[in-house]
Amino acid sequence: MSSIDPFAKFATWFAEAEASEPKDPNAMIVVTATPQGKPSARTILLKGVDARGFVFYTNKESRKAGELASNPNVFLLFYWKSLGRQVRIEGKVESVTDAEADAYYASRPRISRLGAWASQQSRPLDERATLERRLAEYEAEFPGDDIPRPAYWSGYRVLPDYFEFWQDMPFRLHDRATFTREAGGGWVEGKLYP
Repeated sequence: MSSIDPFAKFATWFAEAEASEPKDPNAMIVVTATPQGKPSARTILLKGVDARGFVFYTNKESRKAGELASNPNVFLLFYWKSLGRQVRIEGKVESVTDAEADAYYASRPRISRLGAWASQQSRPLDERATLERRLAEYEAEFPGDDIPRPAYWSGYRVLPDYFEFWQDMPFRLHDRATFTREAGGGWVEGKLYP
């Protein structure tokens, strides 16, 4: 069993990415799948990480939320080109608490909070003007800064059971370090051929 904590290694790499990536070092590819295994991927911003897992927020009526409701397995991919690094994470999701969702929602810019009301995420949109009209309606409904979090807007925490840290190396002889969660909660460290 390794004494190295993959969350600590991620924190180090993430801090280096925040210092070197020109835009959105917290961008991650989130891959979900239907119960039949049909995958779907999209880029989402990481909004929190701690010893429990990785947090992102979304409309719970979106395609990804529907897939997560029927298949909680998820895959995250961070790629930091400026560092020649990527981190792959596999695990399952759980919902964040209402208090966590409320706190993050309240921290968002006003227009982003109104956008959570106006957008019927992942559903067909006839034209951009319809979204803009809906946004204007919610601006009128909530004229001040007190905009409640919609019941259908919340977050997920990815609970990892596997990490792979990939470091670009000369001649494509990359370094690949893995961490696999043991049944007792510890981590086993390994290596993969490039």
